[in-house]
Amino acid sequence: MVTGRSEERAGRIRLGMVGGGNDAFIGGVHRIAARLDDKFDLVAGALSSTPEKSRESGEALGLERVYDDFKQMAMREARLKSGIEAVSIVTPNHVHYAAAREFLKRGIHVICDKPLTSTLSDAKKLVKAAENSNALFILTHNYTGYPMVRQAREMVANGDIGKIRVVQVEYPQDWLTEPQDFKQAEWRTDPERSGAGGSTGDIGTHAYNIACFVTGLKADSLAADLQAFVPGRQVDDNAHVMLRFEGGARGMLWSSQVAPGNENALRLRVYGEKGGIEWAQEDPNYLWFTPYGEPKRLITRNGAGAGDAANRLSRVPPGHPEGYLEGFANIYGEAAEAILAFRNQSSPDASVVYPAVHDGLEGVKFVTACVQSSSRNSAWVKLE
Repeated sequence: MVTGRSEERAGRIRLGMVGGGNDAFIGGVHRIAARLDDKFDLVAGALSSTPEKSRESGEALGLERVYDDFKQMAMREARLKSGIEAVSIVTPNHVHYAAAREFLKRGIHVICDKPLTSTLSDAKKLVKAAENSNALFILTHNYTGYPMVRQAREMVANGDIGKIRVVQVEYPQDWLTEPQDFKQAEWRTDPERSGAGGSTGDIGTHAYNIACFVTGLKADSLAADLQAFVPGRQVDDNAHVMLRFEGGARGMLWSSQVAPGNENALRLRVYGEKGGIEWAQEDPNYLWFTPYGEPKRLITRNGAGAGDAANRLSRVPPGHPEGYLEGFANIYGEAAEAILAFRNQSSPDASVVYPAVHDGLEGVKFVTACVQSSSRNSAWVKLE
């Protein structure tokens, strides 16, 4: 199916999508995020695992070009004068490596959903594929796009809380408290598609990533106790993880999808020699900062006390909430800045920050180490 496009769209980044068809939640999120700042134009896709569903989804979205599979899409788009410049990969985890590889080797930028891959071997191969390509690789750990997360990162880097001693991060949900068989639950609890980690791969990687993103620390080793509380479940639905960071800081991470009363309760607390910071995803426009021995201070998004790193990603005045979709869109905005700089054979501004392929590798290392540690009665395991 081919439809016309006006010349005024020529400046936008031509975007394709792999996965994300009619019945896929995250595909719609990526499309909203890509549209919010009007820098992308979705023109092509291989949107489902079957040609029929892919065509149905493509027609519903009004795409110019719809393909039966991602390999066919990568080959043909690379040959077109006005082919896609970037592709969003929003499939189940086990497809990420093969799909990303096809586009990277043809010089097409990749914007990939997390976790990076379903296995550590695929993650390492994907890192090599990205390093051997001249294309960019962006990983959509969307919580790193929240303005107050950028505020926290800037404050840590500026030394406002001093040398970090303790990191506490958690991400509890309740949606898998009972057995579920709908699509989103079905593939996430299948180790062949999700990977060996359940809650650790799906949301534990978010918790681990945001802890490392804000603190600038990297874990050296961990001890994990993983459970599959729902009978018959083949991947973990709850995880308690102790972390030893390089440089001496210590951390604790809890991820759970069987915690009734919790929806998406990602929370980060970081404590240093001079003070502490606290941020909660479900109340994302606020950051608590406590210098030691002084009262707590509330920093609001785009309000008094917010710094440059947060303000450049804030769209509306303080008091008007920004959250999940805007944070996701900020990752797409950072990707757009980098891709447009690439198009112009220049470098993006130094303020442009986004998770990349090596961040994804660290996430898969985290999941792998958690599974190994838990299988050894929670023994300490190196992340390597």
